[in-house]
Amino acid sequence: MAVRSWLFIPGDSEKKLSKAVGTGADVVILDLEDSVAHENKAQARQLTREWLSAHRQVVTEGKKLGRWVRINALDSRMWREDLVAVLPGAPDGIMLPKSAGPEAVQQLAAELYELEQRSGVAAGATRILPLVSETAAAAIAIPAYANASLPRLAGLTWGAEDLSAAIGASRKRDKAGAWTDTFRFVRSQTLLTAHARGVMAIDTLHADFADAKGLKKAAEEARADGFAGMLAIHPAQVEVINKAFTPSEEELAEARAIVEAFGANPGSGALQIDRRMIDRPHLKLAKRILGIED
Repeated sequence: MAVRSWLFIPGDSEKKLSKAVGTGADVVILDLEDSVAHENKAQARQLTREWLSAHRQVVTEGKKLGRWVRINALDSRMWREDLVAVLPGAPDGIMLPKSAGPEAVQQLAAELYELEQRSGVAAGATRILPLVSETAAAAIAIPAYANASLPRLAGLTWGAEDLSAAIGASRKRDKAGAWTDTFRFVRSQTLLTAHARGVMAIDTLHADFADAKGLKKAAEEARADGFAGMLAIHPAQVEVINKAFTPSEEELAEARAIVEAFGANPGSGALQIDRRMIDRPHLKLAKRILGIED
C-alpha cells in the first residue's frame, strides 16, 4: 500500500507524541535531531522509546502506521546513543540525516545488526531512509546509491535547508516559486536514483506549513513527477499530501480500463481506448496506479 505522508514529530514533546496516531499520517518520524535542543536529547530518547514500545501495532484507515526515528548525524557522536535507546522499541526504520553517501548507510546498517540482536529485534528488520543532499559532497554522490550493496535501503529523500546553508545560497526558489537549478538538479537525482534502485522516492517538505495552496501544488507536482510520497512538518499538511498522492476515481477507472484491455489482448503492443492509442508504458503506469506488481 502507498506510503504517502511522512510526518516529523519532535521526540521531546509529550503533547505532540500523544497526538501522533490521530494525525492521519502514513508514517510518523520521531525526531531526535533538528527539532530537539541539545539539552533535551536524553529526554527525547526516553520519550521516543516509550512511545515506540506502547505503539507497536497501530492500524489506521486499514493499514499499519509506520514508526520511524530520525537519529542525529553520524558525525555528531550522539547517533549510537540514539540507536541504543530506541531499538528496543522496534522502529520500522531509521532516517539518517546528512548521509554522506552509501558508506554512511552501510556504517549505520552494521550498527543496527548488532543492536537488533541485543534488542530482540529480527535481524535486518530495521530499514534505512537517508537524507542524501545536505552537503555539496553528499549531493553529487546521490547516483552512487543506485548500485551499492544496501539491503536495508527503503528509499531516498532530500532536503534543501542544510544544502542552501552549506553552499551559501541565498535563495532556493525563483520568483515564480520553482526550485532554482541547483535544487532542481538534486531533486531529480534523488528521484531517478530511487527509481533506478527500486526503492521509494520521497520528496522534501514544504517549509511554510500555513501555505495550504502552495503545499497542494507542491504535493501534486511531486506525485506527477514520480515521487511516492512527501515529508511533512505539521499535522495540518498530512491531509493535503494524502489527497495529492491518492489516485482519483477517474484515474483508477482509466487504469482499470487499460489493464483490462491488455488482459483481453495479451499479444498486443498497442491498443486504442476512447479514440487514443495506448501502449505498454501506459500499461506499466496503470498497474502502478492500481498497485499491481509487474
